[in-house]
Amino acid sequence: MVDESQNIELTEDDLENKSKGQLIKMAGQLRDRRNDLNQMASERASKRDDLNAKTREKVDKAQEHREKRDELNEQVQEHKDSRNELNAEANKLFDKVEKLKSDMELDEGKDLEELKEEIEQLEFKQQTEVLSSEDEKELIEKIESKREEYEERKQKLDQNEDLEELVEEAEEVRSEASKHHQKVTELADKAQEHHNQMIEAYREADDVRDEADEMHESFVEAQEAADRHHEDFVRVQKRLRELDKKEEEQRKSQRDKKKEAAKEEAEEIYQKFKEGETLDTEDLMKLQKTGLL
Repeated sequence: MVDESQNIELTEDDLENKSKGQLIKMAGQLRDRRNDLNQMASERASKRDDLNAKTREKVDKAQEHREKRDELNEQVQEHKDSRNELNAEANKLFDKVEKLKSDMELDEGKDLEELKEEIEQLEFKQQTEVLSSEDEKELIEKIESKREEYEERKQKLDQNEDLEELVEEAEEVRSEASKHHQKVTELADKAQEHHNQMIEAYREADDVRDEADEMHESFVEAQEAADRHHEDFVRVQKRLRELDKKEEEQRKSQRDKKKEAAKEEAEEIYQKFKEGETLDTEDLMKLQKTGLL
């Protein structure tokens, strides 16, 4: 803000009625205040320019984060596409596995691990419990039945190499899809970081821009006050020239009047001279000054 109490006010009444000496003093005050305000405006303009430069730096930084974010998002999309394609391929392969199992009737009943666990539990029961002859016979038959089922299912699996290869291929494709999914997560997190940094940089740029705008308003206020003082200084200078001109005209008028009076007096003396009167030294000097002698 400009301290208005330090400003110099000039009115038309001042111009018309103040003496030349007062106006000279006021011109000096206006000039000094103008110079102070110009210096103030210059300093504020410099601060404003520094703030605008800082704003541009913040905006450039935000733009860098935007470009990095967009670049990462493109990579995210590429890995998403690859992941989706691989998952689709893995699903097709697993569908083939299930169909092949169904064709082999492997999808019915218990898998090998379950059968193996049941056999071990039955064998443990046989070894640890006291059973009647009838119960033990029944238990042995059950164990044998389970063993036969286990071997039959195991042989079917061992005999089908295509199924194993298909399962392995499907799992490899699924694993590759998981790697792309992991990259999606990692890159998306990085993209979010750059997005957050971009938002923060833009926010900081807005804050600094607000400071620059306030400083510009302050600069304009000081510059306009300086311009007003300069205009008033010019007006006072113009008035002083008018007064100087008026004084000069008055002096010239006085000189002309004196000259005219001297001429008239000399003509009277000259007339006396022509009439034969004796002239003294002072009269002769007056005639010489007017060119009549």
